[in-house]
Amino acid sequence: MPSHRDLLAHAQKHMPLGVLDSYRYWGPDASIFVDTLDGGGFTASDGTKYVDFRLGYGPIILGYRDRRVDDAVVAAIRNIGTICGFSTPLDAVVVERVKAMCPHIGKMRFANSGTEAVMGAVRVARGFTKRDRILVVEGGFHGLTDEMMWRSDDNGVVPFGAGLPESTRKHVDFIELNDLDGLQAALTSGPPVAAVLLEPIMGNCGSISSTQAYMDGLRAACTQHGALLLIDEVKTGFRVAKGGAQERYGVQADLTTYAKAMGNGYPVAAFGGRADVMDIIGFGADQVTHGGTYTANLIALAAANTTLTILAETDALQTVDRVGGEIRALLGRVFTAAGVEHRFAGPDSMFGVHFGDEVPRSYRDWKRTDAPLYTAFCHQLIARGVMLEPDSREPWFLCEAHQHVDLAWLEETATAAMAAALDAHAAG
Repeated sequence: MPSHRDLLAHAQKHMPLGVLDSYRYWGPDASIFVDTLDGGGFTASDGTKYVDFRLGYGPIILGYRDRRVDDAVVAAIRNIGTICGFSTPLDAVVVERVKAMCPHIGKMRFANSGTEAVMGAVRVARGFTKRDRILVVEGGFHGLTDEMMWRSDDNGVVPFGAGLPESTRKHVDFIELNDLDGLQAALTSGPPVAAVLLEPIMGNCGSISSTQAYMDGLRAACTQHGALLLIDEVKTGFRVAKGGAQERYGVQADLTTYAKAMGNGYPVAAFGGRADVMDIIGFGADQVTHGGTYTANLIALAAANTTLTILAETDALQTVDRVGGEIRALLGRVFTAAGVEHRFAGPDSMFGVHFGDEVPRSYRDWKRTDAPLYTAFCHQLIARGVMLEPDSREPWFLCEAHQHVDLAWLEETATAAMAAALDAHAAG
């Protein structure tokens, strides 16, 4: 049985860092190679079994290799095919399923990833408003297009890596979450704003969440200034509620992006919103171009159709929330017993853990938490068979199959991991 180190060494002969996605590289000794996925966990290539709360950064909402979804995909491949360059009746069926769960969607288009969905929605916002400037809430993650790879930090707005032309920064400005005064200042200074883009529950920042007052004020401010409200639900969509974050807040966006849980791990995404806004898509010189060779392929549509049907017609999301609440409670007992000040953020289906004495309200607040201790805790969990992202900016993701996790074992494991993390943290 090859070690992860040996597999990585072989892969590095063929790929940068030895991986097909940079975030899969955890160093020469810690990079994981997977053998089989099943339910709420997986078996690594070295035989180690993990309960998985990373879930591929959140797309698994039912469980790995869910037979209901997989069978539908196989049936679509065998009975129809995969892709042909034309429409199928299933296209509109899936849109109707989304609209039944998300009343803010008037019309919709498909994409293949969250990155593509955001790219399409931003282009639509600019085409509809005839404006270029986008306001982005700090701490969110909106894909890997050049424009969205800028971020705000202590040194100002900086690129997230090399290869990003300064020109791609020109029309993107940043604002702080839950700061209505800062929002108004940004909307009333500088060029007019095409859209304000945010994750109301930040899936790349420990599920730090908007307040209800902020969301209400944001909606009103966008309407007042003619800017579109663009809500990124790539992580929250069909996970935190059937209608996503917008159902929880009772606030409707002009444009919304989806991916991840929409297909239980199959590569499917979408963006949509007000019908009049989406109708800017067309062939005219003053209209927005949208397309893609693999957009709305039959594999993606079959997965989305079945996943959305399950989420709409069963108690899957209630199960996810229940198990998430139970795990959150047991972690709270572990932290309290260890004397570790802690706060949770976000909903039970994708909660964040923050070591500190207050719930962060923004990315700037997150920087004051004890992130190094959390990272040490995560590494100790991973060593004991509990997989998650060792960065407190990434939430714990739950799926329906986690209802089978042995919670007593998990609490014992977390207790041992916390003790070891405190020892390691104290030793530097």
